[in-house]
Amino acid sequence: MKRIPGVIIKGGASLCFTVLWLATVGASSSDSSTTLLFSEPAKTFHQSIPLGNGRIGAMVFGGVTEERIVLNESSLWSGSPADNDRDEAYKSLPEIRRLLAEGNNPEAADLVMKNFTCKGAGSGHGSGANVPFGCYQTLGDLKLTFGDTPMSNYSRTLDLRSAVGTVRYESNGVKFERAHFISAPDQVFVSRFNADHASSLSFTISMDRKERFQTVAVNDRELLMTGTLNDGRGGKGVSYAGRIRVLAKGGIVKADANRLVVERADEVILLFAAATDFRGFAGRQLADPAGATLNDLDKAAKKSFAKLRAAQKSDHEKWFDRVALNLNDGSPSPNAALPMAQRLVGFAKGVRDPELAALYFNFGRYLLISSSRPGGLPANLQGIWAEEIQTPWNGDWHLDINVQMNYWPAQVGNLSELQEPMNKLIASLVVPGRKTAKAYYNSRGWIAHVITNPWGFTAPGEHASWGATTSGSAWLCEHLWTQYAYTRDRKFLAWAYPIMKECALFYLDNIWEEPDHHWLVTGPSNSPENSFKLPDGRTAQVCMGPTIDMQLLRELFSNTTRAAEILGIDEDLRRELEQKRARIAPNQIGPDGRLQEWLKPYPEPEPHHRHVSPLYGLHPYDEISPTRTPELAQATRKLLEVRGDEGTGWSLAWKINFWARLGDGDRAYKLLQMLLRPVKSSAVNMQGGGGSAENLFCFHPPFQIDGNFGGCAGIAEMLMQSTGDATPVIHFLPALPSAWPTGSFRGLRACGGIEVDLCWKDGHATSATLKATSDGPVQILPPKGQAIAAVTRKGAPVPAALDADGSSVIQTKRGQTYVVGFKAKH
Repeated sequence: MKRIPGVIIKGGASLCFTVLWLATVGASSSDSSTTLLFSEPAKTFHQSIPLGNGRIGAMVFGGVTEERIVLNESSLWSGSPADNDRDEAYKSLPEIRRLLAEGNNPEAADLVMKNFTCKGAGSGHGSGANVPFGCYQTLGDLKLTFGDTPMSNYSRTLDLRSAVGTVRYESNGVKFERAHFISAPDQVFVSRFNADHASSLSFTISMDRKERFQTVAVNDRELLMTGTLNDGRGGKGVSYAGRIRVLAKGGIVKADANRLVVERADEVILLFAAATDFRGFAGRQLADPAGATLNDLDKAAKKSFAKLRAAQKSDHEKWFDRVALNLNDGSPSPNAALPMAQRLVGFAKGVRDPELAALYFNFGRYLLISSSRPGGLPANLQGIWAEEIQTPWNGDWHLDINVQMNYWPAQVGNLSELQEPMNKLIASLVVPGRKTAKAYYNSRGWIAHVITNPWGFTAPGEHASWGATTSGSAWLCEHLWTQYAYTRDRKFLAWAYPIMKECALFYLDNIWEEPDHHWLVTGPSNSPENSFKLPDGRTAQVCMGPTIDMQLLRELFSNTTRAAEILGIDEDLRRELEQKRARIAPNQIGPDGRLQEWLKPYPEPEPHHRHVSPLYGLHPYDEISPTRTPELAQATRKLLEVRGDEGTGWSLAWKINFWARLGDGDRAYKLLQMLLRPVKSSAVNMQGGGGSAENLFCFHPPFQIDGNFGGCAGIAEMLMQSTGDATPVIHFLPALPSAWPTGSFRGLRACGGIEVDLCWKDGHATSATLKATSDGPVQILPPKGQAIAAVTRKGAPVPAALDADGSSVIQTKRGQTYVVGFKAKH
């Protein structure tokens, strides 16, 4: 049996977890829940292996004749800061609202198009590489050419635990091995090439890009690629540098024009560094990218491979090893040892493979660790991995679910610090968002509408049908509050509160009375990207008071009120927020029993639309609940049934979370199966067909990483849910599917600053461990059919009030550990 790092054997859930985990790992030579295995080199980007340190990214194809490695740097954006606001757009606002109140939505949309969209090209309709909005772009390709050679016994793996990609094969009786990793401590991409026969390594090294690059051999051991992107105005934008250095044992290394040549070496180590001169809200703030790469390589080259690897390993494991998940009962799955392509096909056909679900969860956390680090930029639509100059939808930050979904695993997955780039993005939008609030609404506060970029874009989008979405900033602020709810960090809350307050002030100034019920509503707005039909048969998108806006404002006003209360400030604002919150348009159940998406029960032209925006109140917000609001919960279930299970990748991921909140584990599992179904084509499909590529990247399609993060969070949501602030509720196994009757997890985080371990067997919780990082009461809700038997601390009983639903409330103390026992509910 293998020793599992980071697992401490002790009583309660931790011991149960260790026994199950050791049994599972001991059954095979590698852990199929933390290893992606491939039996041949990648032919496409979506078969390659992703590596990253939060800033530098690489996609390793593992080619034998020619190796292609796609290189990325998180701040490599075209475009530049621009004035996107129409300065007197607010003068059209009264007329737009009058038209909306009269039911003349298309006429209101016409006025929005004329006077209330952004100034200029906006996002370029999702193709903004050459307009000021800009586009996240690939740094380029590293190409290693080995020449034609026979190959056998090939394998390519990505070990999520170690963040190392490995390629092994045999050729002409020689065994070759390559190891790749990207170090955050040393800020370099490291590749080591080995063979079991001396003088066996010969290849050429080059770097290129589709445009805007120059590659030169600096000396016999170093290549430098430099360039400058388009600023969107025909001028110079962000400049970049990528530099690679060869460290060889034996053989010869020499320059040949703009490439390097390695001949008959025993061992080769490649060190790659990248930098840009992006000086925005995050990043390294460099003036000389080429000089920075030279400095990075000089420092790294002074260390042995072993020391570089040790530093990278220690850094990665401090994040990854916080959480572990076991969904197997100890018996190996029939497909667990197969390559990824075959595992995905088998899982889609119903072959038992619980380790694949655990692998997907672990992969989601791995991707967040690899694409989002403190001090850097947040994960974008593709994390940090892109092979294009024009990435799909600019590889930007969409604010109508996508960037938010990227960070759903951050808190529950015990990676709270990795949300810092998202928090800094939000903070960076306040100043430009104030200008937008004045220009379009003549109001206080700040707003960001539906898309943004590193240049501070906060204006509406370029088309009324989707760009009028008003609630992006409210949704962003949900993440600020959620981080506090999970950490109880008052210092963080004091930092975040002014951002939340100004956001709330904007909406206080911009909610207005609709004529029928005198509810307070937003408008003009959209229910993200969706349409509806008016009684006269016309189709519209621009509306007032879509359900998601109303839910978001109730949440924002509540969270801002609670934050001010905790901090002991702004009593007058708290009262105003509470009064206005009570007047916001409520959730409504339509004549067909569905939760309404709009103020009126309009039919929709596309009933199976990918966005399920009115269910925001079910997830991630928790104002709709099967126990607290059963009628609304039933209406959300009806809406989900009519929407259907089919969807794009990220839509499937969101539906996993919805069904988990409704307590239907088997339906959530069905959606997980759909999310993991193999998809071959990366062609854009807006109607459905979502799934996974062979390397587990989520296919919208095309590749869009939010589904990876949403699916990861959905798996956690099936196993544990936590909500609330003053007395958080932790619900164990709220949506356990029948496919996972026995299992355990270690280290998930819950609201209230609680770290949780849990074991279950035959569908019933057996023990749990709660580690408190703050003081306060916590309500423990057992799985259905069970009750809390006892809670102990250091073997002694802890006073716990037992409720009729089988739950208990305990007072936790910072630094203390509590063991929870369960019994059948009678």
